[in-house]
Amino acid sequence: MIIGVAGRNGAGKGELVQFLEARSFAAYSLSDAIRQELADRGQRETRERMIETGQEMRRKAGPGALAQGLCKKLLPDRNYVIDSIRHPVEVEILGNHAQATGHPFHLVWVDAELSTRFERMVARGRSGDPKTLAELEALEARERGSDDPNAQQLDAVEEIAGIRITNDGALDKFQAEIQTWVRANLSFSRPNWDEYFMAIARVVASRSNCVKRKVAAVVTSDKRIISTGYNGTPRGTTNCNEGGCPRCNDLAPGGTRLDECLCSHAEENAITQAAYHGVSLRGGTIYTTFSPCLQCTKMIINAGLAEVIFQSDYPLGEIALELLSEAGVKRSQIELV
Repeated sequence: MIIGVAGRNGAGKGELVQFLEARSFAAYSLSDAIRQELADRGQRETRERMIETGQEMRRKAGPGALAQGLCKKLLPDRNYVIDSIRHPVEVEILGNHAQATGHPFHLVWVDAELSTRFERMVARGRSGDPKTLAELEALEARERGSDDPNAQQLDAVEEIAGIRITNDGALDKFQAEIQTWVRANLSFSRPNWDEYFMAIARVVASRSNCVKRKVAAVVTSDKRIISTGYNGTPRGTTNCNEGGCPRCNDLAPGGTRLDECLCSHAEENAITQAAYHGVSLRGGTIYTTFSPCLQCTKMIINAGLAEVIFQSDYPLGEIALELLSEAGVKRSQIELV
């Protein structure tokens, strides 16, 4: 999951981040980009400079600039906790990124009484923190909202937070509440086996050297990959993308000059690679990013493969699919987002 963290000064946002980071969440702060900007300028970090520089960065690249930069670093294979969210556009960008990558996104608002927060700030003694309660109130008035769309909009962020955790008491109580909430909301989905192997086939396709179309095939047996192949010119010859296949490099119209094409198809390569290494394909399943052509279909049947699962229709593949059915080879189509 991706957990966004927002709240007032001294509420305990950092404690929440540290607690989750110690439990294998990758931790980031939107303020890191501002700190880096100040470091690049050779300026000392103060709260006032952080606020002013953040507004300046948003004016140059939009109110979601900090979140957009961070999204480039987020990978789909881990949990994240992201601190210093101060604008609703940042929430929107992080939420959209989470949805696109299959992550649940939760915005947590951490709160505490003003007097409690001020006492914590005095105790930590951080440079640039307010020295009086009045200074803290004045600072937070600037952060609550503004007519400037690039300024901090904490009130608007608080309104859209999906969960609120109050941190007025002991630290262990606060941590227990965090853990209870996270455990209740941890959820994820796994691809089924067909989606899993087809996704792998799409990665295999990235190795194709054909200039016209990247296609791949993955052969499995008992949920184990036993062969892969992608389309391109034969072993030891000039790659298609380096000029090896005149037909492809001339961008011949689909279905024409096929007798001149030097590229082997993905299914063909997966089958011949298995033969090259002495691996039997009998009873296996072949996953291919395009339905097979007639030539590859004949190879699939004669190799003893039992099932063909494909993603996209091959333009000239109707007869091939009919032949698979006649030969008793199961076939099905799946779509991946």
